[in-house]
Amino acid sequence: MSLTLFRSAPRTAAFAAVVAALSLGPMAALAGTGDDPVAVVVDQAQVVKLPEKAATIVVGNPLIADVTLQPGGMVVVTGKGYGSTNMIAMDRSGGVLANRSIQVEGPMEKLVTVYRGIDRESYSCTPICQRRVTLGDAVPYFASTLTQTNTLNNQATAAGARP
Repeated sequence: MSLTLFRSAPRTAAFAAVVAALSLGPMAALAGTGDDPVAVVVDQAQVVKLPEKAATIVVGNPLIADVTLQPGGMVVVTGKGYGSTNMIAMDRSGGVLANRSIQVEGPMEKLVTVYRGIDRESYSCTPICQRRVTLGDAVPYFASTLTQTNTLNNQATAAGARP
């Protein structure tokens, strides 16, 4: 579920609306099977089964999706950007085994979008609202949130490396 709030609403009313929206329950997840398009959310991954003979995977637009071939024809598809692309699975001789479309969409559950004029901010509300880096957010908000996330990750990595 997604909720959009505008600057004209006071912050207290905005967060009350978030609580009300989150009480509506989760939406059903999309899953691709057979030759169906693969639906994945940006910044998330999904496992897809392809023929076991698959030796090479080609992605039409790697800015939209990243695909990693695993043993036994298992493929991990990770959403990188919004849009549609495809992946082609080939055997060792270059024969095409599969050609699947990939649809990468934005998060739909427990996401709150706040507009301040033309600037957008995204929040993940699981269970409380926290800043979320989302493609299309205002540049200062996106950069600030990403910097904080990177700083936290670097601190965690450094702490984990200490003896």
